[in-house]
Amino acid sequence: MAPAKATNVVRLLLGSTALWLSQLGAGTVAASKSVTAHLAAKWPETPLLLEASEFMAEESNEKFWQFLETVQELAIYKQTESDYSYYNLILKKAGQFLDNLHINLLKFAFSIRAYSPAIQMFQQIAADEPPPDGCNAFVVIHKKHTCKINEIKKLLKKAASRTRPYLFKGDHKFPTNKENLPVVILYAEMGTRTFSAFHKVLSEKAQNEEILYVLRHYIQKPSSRKMYLSGYGVELAIKSTEYKALDDTQVKTVTNTTVEDETETNEVQGFLFGKLKEIYSDLRDNLTAFQKYLIESNKQMMPLKVWELQDLSFQAASQIMSTPVYDAIKLMKDISQNFPIKARLRMNILICLFQSTLNVKNLRSHHLYNKT
Repeated sequence: MAPAKATNVVRLLLGSTALWLSQLGAGTVAASKSVTAHLAAKWPETPLLLEASEFMAEESNEKFWQFLETVQELAIYKQTESDYSYYNLILKKAGQFLDNLHINLLKFAFSIRAYSPAIQMFQQIAADEPPPDGCNAFVVIHKKHTCKINEIKKLLKKAASRTRPYLFKGDHKFPTNKENLPVVILYAEMGTRTFSAFHKVLSEKAQNEEILYVLRHYIQKPSSRKMYLSGYGVELAIKSTEYKALDDTQVKTVTNTTVEDETETNEVQGFLFGKLKEIYSDLRDNLTAFQKYLIESNKQMMPLKVWELQDLSFQAASQIMSTPVYDAIKLMKDISQNFPIKARLRMNILICLFQSTLNVKNLRSHHLYNKT
């Protein structure tokens, strides 16, 4: 009986512990009032392989085509590998042409989906053609469409008599010495077998200087998943419509406390008010009023003038570099998230560096005049 009783006691203890943990978890969930928001774009999720190619194109056109040659049929691994393994495979391929610093930049570009809009741009251009029905990839030769490789030669014969297509700045042109050639635009998804078949034929013709080969991204079956973007410059405003009775005296006290906290700021637009109040204690009220005015003026979003936009990046970088190492990242985050206000503040500081000398001299003259 003793072992049986011991077993029952253990079960009772375990049951009590489980109940306590469940209640604790429920209390934690109920107490939590955090809000999680996702920013979804209007277009579906774009393949990382295409985004990596756009990163390469930004480095150089030569690296783009070198990277393309190594990933012609890489997309087939997406069906057998996990998303994480496929992600690492893309980084490994890109690592053949990038150093560690640029690999880290590529990872960062992936995390914020920086090149997804470029892929969607090509997708929209392809939709305006429009693409032939049922084609995984197709070519456009001076306004003539085909998704059959054996018809390319036929369409090239009279291509010169048709209107030459307009090429965009972001188009990917195969390296060639001649520009006055028939233009063949390939719409295909890099890494697929269909793309590889078209690319083999078109790259050979481009190397023989028969055509000007241009590649534009095209995804026949876009992903069903939404494209979630980083929330840079996005504000989520949630307003509570619940009626709450507040004591006006308490609200006034809180407001006054907030104003006092703001006025405790030592430096505002280049003025060291703490130092000024120590030197000119008899003008403390005037300095406090002026300080409040400057604090409120910082919150106004006024459009910058043309001369105020000059060298803003240099000034921001200079301010970050002159900050101690441990505070540099914090300052960079603050500037990037509040750039319009900081830009206006930076311009005011430059102006006030000149004005502050005159203001201090006037205060000193006034102080000396009162003594006499």
